[in-house]
Amino acid sequence: MAVNIHFCLGARNCAPLPIISATVDRVRRSTGKRCSCKLRSVLVKSSAPSRSAVGGSGEKFAEQDGSLHGIASWNQQEIQERDFTNTPYVPVYVMLPLGIINMECKLVDPRELINQLRILKSINVDGVMVDCWWGIVEARGPRQYNWGGYKRLFQIVRALNLKLQVVMSFHECGGNVGDDVYIPLPQWVIEIGTKNPDIFFTDKEERRNQECLTWGIDKERVLSGRTGVEVYFDYMRSFRVEFEEFFRDGVITEIEIGLGPCGELRYPSYPAKHDWKYPGIGEFQCYDKYLMKSFEKTTEARVNQYWGKQLEGVGSYNSKPHETKFFCDGGAYDSYYGRFFLKWYSQVLIDHGDQVLALANLAFAGTPVAAKLSGIHWWYKTASHAAELTAGFYNSANRDGYAPIALMLKKHKTTLNFTCVELRTLDQYEEFPEALADPEGLVWQVLNAAWDVGVHVASENALPCYDRQGFNKILQNAKPYGDPDKRHLSAFTYLRLSPDLMVEHNLMEFERFVKQMHGKILLCYELIRENLYEDL
Repeated sequence: MAVNIHFCLGARNCAPLPIISATVDRVRRSTGKRCSCKLRSVLVKSSAPSRSAVGGSGEKFAEQDGSLHGIASWNQQEIQERDFTNTPYVPVYVMLPLGIINMECKLVDPRELINQLRILKSINVDGVMVDCWWGIVEARGPRQYNWGGYKRLFQIVRALNLKLQVVMSFHECGGNVGDDVYIPLPQWVIEIGTKNPDIFFTDKEERRNQECLTWGIDKERVLSGRTGVEVYFDYMRSFRVEFEEFFRDGVITEIEIGLGPCGELRYPSYPAKHDWKYPGIGEFQCYDKYLMKSFEKTTEARVNQYWGKQLEGVGSYNSKPHETKFFCDGGAYDSYYGRFFLKWYSQVLIDHGDQVLALANLAFAGTPVAAKLSGIHWWYKTASHAAELTAGFYNSANRDGYAPIALMLKKHKTTLNFTCVELRTLDQYEEFPEALADPEGLVWQVLNAAWDVGVHVASENALPCYDRQGFNKILQNAKPYGDPDKRHLSAFTYLRLSPDLMVEHNLMEFERFVKQMHGKILLCYELIRENLYEDL
């Protein structure tokens, strides 16, 4: 007689593991036979270490021969995990590698990509996200677009019945965390910048940053007769025309609009190329002549001989708030002039998003549009929130800097895509206690700022994540427990498709996570017993 024993992790009425273990031991003693069983979803064939093998407990409990060694000692905390069965369905996408399309706009290694996409499809991933790089597509010259490699990629994705999130990437790739390829801005733009370096963001030492164009030229005809926003609109309109069939077929489900460095709506305040290191506060990036002209115009109505000049006491990229006169507790950031400057600085960010998203909705009418905000969580526990201020988020202790952004996104019916949802404040404290970081507090503030005004919220992880602890944190943010309004993320995008994700135990953890995001029943153990006595 065959006896099937099922054990569901997190179900309220399930017996604890020690009881099952004791039952199996009793069967052994009564039969005198070694039980043959398989523990599905926990076999680890790779020798690579991973917390995900045991949900962070540090013990490997599944053996290749299928024995039950270690089950009774499995971390009891995992038994008490929250049950996400029948919770709202949150689609899961996976970011494709940054260099999936080369500089000639050709698809790199399509055979390997197809194999990996088939695996993702087999674990019910909804789709993939891909960057459409401005520096690749419009590299030949103004309005000379080459979409060849992307068309081939989209055809593969459609053939495998996956969906697409597409990013309009108007920024440079290379030099930031996770960047493994270098994709500069179009060469014709770089050449313009050689003659007119003020088209790039500039710090107080007049160092230029070529990651993206300054928002000061959004309305300046300095790009071969076009303004910044006109260049973005022409690019988006070309994409829409080129890939109309994929919009019509519903393959493309969302367009994310790049609004700054790393595709995020922020100033490039902490560039690694200028030797910034975590957890430095960064520097203001408004010293190109176009933004300075904007600031001086704003201050014309103010009668103050000091206004319009460079801020003092703001430190450098790697300063700490208490080391500066501007960002320290009671510092100049909260003075009359400090508040005036920060309001202008943050409003430039909002105005840029407002202008570009208005054109994006025109180009992609009928298709959801998204914008990404970065999770700048370091120095969140200080009064000034210095790192957020230099990035353009006027979110000091006595001001909500994300509510105005949420209202701007609502105006354009744009989804807010937020990062760092996998990070835990305790982990940050243990690794960098001096940073006074609070990613959990930041995530909660931003998500609620958007939800409170009816803006859809999506998210992605900031750093590679393979362990159950990180996935559980994402799930908690995706589907807040006990929320009377039953709010939840509209989608989650995993960073990123890689050989590490394809390692078996990592993939199994990810499959488990996808099921929970989809609200599916999670069968953690299916113990199959054969050749047992009929009376058992």
